[in-house]
Amino acid sequence: QVQLVESGGGSVQAGGSLRLSCAASGYTGSRTYIGWFRQAPGKEREGLAAMSTGGANTVYADSVKGRFTISQNNAKNTVYLQMNSLKPEDTAMYYCAADLHGGWLFRGWDYFGYWGQGTQVTVSS
Repeated sequence: QVQLVESGGGSVQAGGSLRLSCAASGYTGSRTYIGWFRQAPGKEREGLAAMSTGGANTVYADSVKGRFTISQNNAKNTVYLQMNSLKPEDTAMYYCAADLHGGWLFRGWDYFGYWGQGTQVTVSS
């Protein structure tokens, strides 16, 4: 059973940084992708970044390129999202999700099927 647990959210001032963690378990295979998403009140969920657990491929949404970095520690089965130069508009609930076979590359961000419970990020001006 795939389980995903996010941590690392909190409150930060604009211009600051946070690192989110996603502890993942219950899957095998290098074709699995772990992705980071966010959803602000009244807005649609937005895919931010994704990485293959094999480490060969990373993808970023244009909205976060250059500010957010996805990485992983295979020994800890943990995927991270380093967020720099945070802005008030980055305030949202942040989620990690898993796609076990990489199908999202063809079908889009909505194809991720396993989700964590989320961690709140609040950026004040």
